[in-house]
Amino acid sequence: MKQQIAQILIDVVQQLKQQGVIPEDVSPRINVENTRDKAHGDFATNLAMMLTKQAKMPPRELAQKIIDLVADCDIVQKVEIAGPGFINFFVDDSAKFAVVKTVLEQQSEFGECNVGQGRSVLVEFVSANPTGPLHVGHGRGAAYGASVANLLEVAGFTVAKEYYVNDAGRQMDILATSVWLRYLEQCGEKFDFPANGYKGDYIYAICDSLQAEFGSTLQKPALEIFAGVSPDEGQENGDKEKHIDDLIIKAKNLLGAKHYEVIFNAAIDSILGDIKEDLAGFNVNFNEWFSERSLMDSGVIDAAIQKLQSADKIYEKNGALWFRSTDYGDEKDRVVVRDNGIKTYFASDIAYHFNKLERGFDILIDIWGSDHHGYVPRVKAAMQAMGTD
Repeated sequence: MKQQIAQILIDVVQQLKQQGVIPEDVSPRINVENTRDKAHGDFATNLAMMLTKQAKMPPRELAQKIIDLVADCDIVQKVEIAGPGFINFFVDDSAKFAVVKTVLEQQSEFGECNVGQGRSVLVEFVSANPTGPLHVGHGRGAAYGASVANLLEVAGFTVAKEYYVNDAGRQMDILATSVWLRYLEQCGEKFDFPANGYKGDYIYAICDSLQAEFGSTLQKPALEIFAGVSPDEGQENGDKEKHIDDLIIKAKNLLGAKHYEVIFNAAIDSILGDIKEDLAGFNVNFNEWFSERSLMDSGVIDAAIQKLQSADKIYEKNGALWFRSTDYGDEKDRVVVRDNGIKTYFASDIAYHFNKLERGFDILIDIWGSDHHGYVPRVKAAMQAMGTD
């Protein structure tokens, strides 16, 4: 209804121009607001006060001219001048409820439009690391992202909904190693569980499935596993980060690539399965579950870094590769490849967005959690460096 009143006023402005009341080159912004007190009408505008200088007449006098031009409008029951020149609109009751008939006729199609004209949009949301169950914060992201996608679809856009699965990197190795260590405990091995390991009850459920399928064939002696490993937090010269990193290396070496992959996949399949089930129960479904590992396997990360290097957006310092994100307003430059040759999460983020661009979407929308606000300027910087908006 507010839009209809605004359109009436747009037409009135044109008539005022034709009558010579205001100059032809005047294009006022039409403001229509809900009234605070319904005794003063349903809607109000300050149009007369905005145009008083151009019309060279008092605002109340100009307001009367506007009212005279509105008089024949069907949806308006009454129009009044208030205060220094506000115009109050009283909408006819039949006009207020006319939309109900339209809603009943169109049902689920009510409100659809073609603003998007078929343009493609990729909405990426939730994308929580598959290292544990979703929590209420992820639920907020799911509701928000699904609602945005639904609104865009109704508005005529072609929408794809995507979950970015962080199934690569150190956190996933910590998860796999945590699962293996709990499995060893269930096999009777005795040791202190690492401070930096994953300790949720869901880990035990994964171990149960491993034991059911493999028995004790994945078991290794605790003494062999912890031999030469850096001390953990709480021990003399302990470092929980170094401790867990050493255990990851031991897990990979003692198990071998094949068996380590078995544990890794069992962990991610179980947790990702639970995530999908929770989201489906929340009526949130995705067109694509995009794997971070696929970026590594396909060489997209290297290609993205090479593109930025060719554009002189990456430089070497202290053996590491740095992206010049300060050139685009970020607070500091960001490492993409560490001095040990390991690529950072940010490198994967760049490659993932590079991949999105390569897929040809017209608009990309990222919906992130509040703990990722720092990533906004650096990812925007990477996209600008790629030569896109």
